[in-house]
Amino acid sequence: MQSSVTLSLSQPTAASTIPKSNYSVNHSLPFSPSKPINLRFCGLRREAFSGFSSLSRSQSPQSKIHSNKINSAISASLSDNGSAPKSFDYDLVIIGAGVGGHGAALHAVEKGLKTAIIEGDVIGGTCVNRGCVPSKALLAVSGRMRELQNEHHMKALGLQVAAAGYDRQGVADHANNLATKIRNNLTNSMKALGVDILTGVGSIMGPHKVRYGKLDSPGNIVTAKDIIIATGSVPFVPKGIEVDGKTVITSDHALKLESVPDWIAIVGSGYIGLEFSDVYTALGSEVTFIEALDQLMPGFDPEIGKLAQRVLINPRKIDYHTGVFATKITPAKNGKPVTIELIDAKTKEPKDTLEVDAALIATGRAPFTDGLGLDSVHVERKRSFVPVDERMRVLDFKGDPVPHLYCIGDANGKMMLAHAASAQGISVIEQITGRDHVLNHLSIPAACFTHPEISMVGLTEPQAREKAEQEGFEVSVAKTSFKANTKALAENEGEGLAKLIYRPDNGEILGVHIFGLHAADLIHEASNAIALGTRIQDIKFAVHAHPTLSEVIDELFKSAKVKAHASGPVSEPVAV
Repeated sequence: MQSSVTLSLSQPTAASTIPKSNYSVNHSLPFSPSKPINLRFCGLRREAFSGFSSLSRSQSPQSKIHSNKINSAISASLSDNGSAPKSFDYDLVIIGAGVGGHGAALHAVEKGLKTAIIEGDVIGGTCVNRGCVPSKALLAVSGRMRELQNEHHMKALGLQVAAAGYDRQGVADHANNLATKIRNNLTNSMKALGVDILTGVGSIMGPHKVRYGKLDSPGNIVTAKDIIIATGSVPFVPKGIEVDGKTVITSDHALKLESVPDWIAIVGSGYIGLEFSDVYTALGSEVTFIEALDQLMPGFDPEIGKLAQRVLINPRKIDYHTGVFATKITPAKNGKPVTIELIDAKTKEPKDTLEVDAALIATGRAPFTDGLGLDSVHVERKRSFVPVDERMRVLDFKGDPVPHLYCIGDANGKMMLAHAASAQGISVIEQITGRDHVLNHLSIPAACFTHPEISMVGLTEPQAREKAEQEGFEVSVAKTSFKANTKALAENEGEGLAKLIYRPDNGEILGVHIFGLHAADLIHEASNAIALGTRIQDIKFAVHAHPTLSEVIDELFKSAKVKAHASGPVSEPVAV
């Protein structure tokens, strides 16, 4: 989840007025070179994501940063009088102060750029205020509750615990207080580094120009050599679903934990739905999943998903309906329960009607890109996403990069994860300060913070085998169990599996998937190996402390059977 700019605004104060400055770093525009260039990226071979990239080659022209040249061919479009401004208020203006915008701002300051960030709601965006951060606070509570309630687990450790209980308001306060603390930390870090924080909704008025302020006011105009859009996303609510914020809720409402219903239906069994099922069941609710696809947990590696269902769903107070759409959901009114009308996802025939105490809509997120003024630079959104190339450069309606305009995070739809937004922002700063950089999205890990956790990086096994069939190479799979790990057994948490998908001919890591204790922490060794192009035959020599959970990954790489013995990074890496 990323940052989002909402309509809850405050009028900029006099202190927000920005003095005009001649400070400008002479960084040049990226443009298509006359000859192809051979770029080195972090990660996999050039073929790594063939068939999986959302952008065609025609939409992703190669480019090169030149340190002291401005592309004169586009100068006429940069201002009303046909010439580019010689000075700007800022080197960089970022619209949106979520995790992506924050990461870009900090890296920009490190690179010596005069930087401003515009936020229409609160610093931290969705992740800090309505997503990753408060949800982890709730999950920390659910994890402890689940452990304390597990009499068998406690007895196995020789512990005796009386009946565990919880204070709902205390739990809600813990989540809110954590969000406040992290938000203040982000704000203070930017202020300490000299990033100007401008309050209001940001919109693009033309090349190099950004307006910010309340929607019903003239606002203020600032100029910048480069602009980054980082406006994030909001919960996606399908048609036919009436959200009242009390009995039919989104994740934004659920994180406030204003109630713990006896029976709650969760529409969608992805990351968000799974995590909230963990919270609600630990606090005493019964859960019903409603999933449009034929199986729960779509998007996860099927083998990992099957094991996770056996551990996270089957033993708990959870039932589910798969292959159905919730076409109409009506909030509870006048003593009547929430009603949910289901139809068959394939035939569209009526299937069932559920009556529950509450419903959580966990059907994903939609980009928050309305009102950005993209028409002023001839950009057409695609399903509300801002189109970008592999360098996060915004593309106009012809598919050409718009000079000096970038979009990162959920708003571009490449990978809707907070840390992906931050990585994209850092990549953009590298480009505009003279170092061409392309982020390999296959090296970006993801995690679901259930108990136990699920984590992954790279391709799933079906994706890898499809790619192998298309390109003519062999795929192998290695697995290790947490049941053989000393630290996991000491914690009495031996339920878990780590899975490696790789090429036996050259040792290339295609994907790693983990289900088990602290899986979200363990995935990064694999993620970094993919980012650096490290071969399995080389990483086998890494040394891990004993006894630690990291030895699960150590054994995983050691169990792989690689035919090639050559060392060195995998050739021709590629970015999504």
